[in-house]
Amino acid sequence: MPLNGLVPTSARMRPSTPFQLLMQRMDDVLGDGGILKEVVHPGEGPPVPLNASVLMYYSGFLEYSDQPYESNTYIKHPPLMKLGKEVTLAGLEMGLLTMKRGEFSRFLFQPRYAYGDMGCPPLIPASATILYEVQLLDYLDSGLVDDYVARSPEEQNAVSFPMFLTVVNTLRSFGNRCFNQSRYENAKDNYKRAATLLGNRTAQSEPEKEKIKAALLPLHLNCSLTELRLENPRRALKYGKKALAIDATNTKALYRCGQAYMELSEYECAQSCLISAQARKPFDSDINNLLRKVAICHQGYKCYRYKRRHWCFSSPSKTSDSHAEDLGLILDVNIVHLEFLFYINGIFFYSKMPKFLFETRRTALNSQIKKMWVQLSFWNNFSSKGRE
Repeated sequence: MPLNGLVPTSARMRPSTPFQLLMQRMDDVLGDGGILKEVVHPGEGPPVPLNASVLMYYSGFLEYSDQPYESNTYIKHPPLMKLGKEVTLAGLEMGLLTMKRGEFSRFLFQPRYAYGDMGCPPLIPASATILYEVQLLDYLDSGLVDDYVARSPEEQNAVSFPMFLTVVNTLRSFGNRCFNQSRYENAKDNYKRAATLLGNRTAQSEPEKEKIKAALLPLHLNCSLTELRLENPRRALKYGKKALAIDATNTKALYRCGQAYMELSEYECAQSCLISAQARKPFDSDINNLLRKVAICHQGYKCYRYKRRHWCFSSPSKTSDSHAEDLGLILDVNIVHLEFLFYINGIFFYSKMPKFLFETRRTALNSQIKKMWVQLSFWNNFSSKGRE
């Protein structure tokens, strides 16, 4: 018997079909021949625990078929799948419990561990044996989170503090995984769940209270960044201020607030936050670049507002000469507005936004600039006729 405890299936039957040939080099997982496994590339660490959430690539094949009947290998960032909930195939769930991080394996499932005697028409015929190729990228022990959330508030407070922090860190890991996959709404939900658990925890001592604050700080920062990606600068500012309430000198919190104020066009507040962040990290390129952008936008916006205010509150003209002056002032205001748009346009060249968002904003801005050029041409021609 092999060291891994699996029963070899060699010499079980004479190979006559592709699956029977494959069986000769596979091991029996349960001992009843229902789930056979071949490890193509071994993994590391402990196997997947019960009720975990797994991150994997998989493909399911029927015999004599080169194309999978289902697969997620075309997805760049596959979603986390919870055993028993998103993973519903009995054989696949049992097979995953034998896998380790980074492992790539093949499984053969007999009908009783797959789709049964009836199959799943029209894709899966009756009494079909199926092949699965599975690459386990990572997993998270979400069963621990489920057990904790199912408890009453009194029972939750009775859980040991290290175990409680493990639950919070697991939720934060869920959020980070979703964020890296650009699933920002899911990431925000996990961060908020973790923050809620921390807020509901009754600290038994002063050190525990400090540890709760320390755990809340990165969650508020992550929520702020997630809201910025979702283009909700006011909410991002709210979480940035919560982070500053915990640590008023935190550079990331100051930078997040600066980003939010920048999106809200509150340039003076943005400058104040970024200058405070720069004082603590004077050579940080992200802070310095954003501070430069804010300064350019602030200067252009002040110039535009000044010109526009001067025109709006000036006395109405009655003579043809003063009418021409008004038209010239309108032309001047629009030129300043156009200059301001060019300032913003130049900033987009150096921003680190995703390509699709960059192109969308650039297209909208260029459309606005073209309209401004048409308006400028109209006022210029009209004012020239008035002066004549």
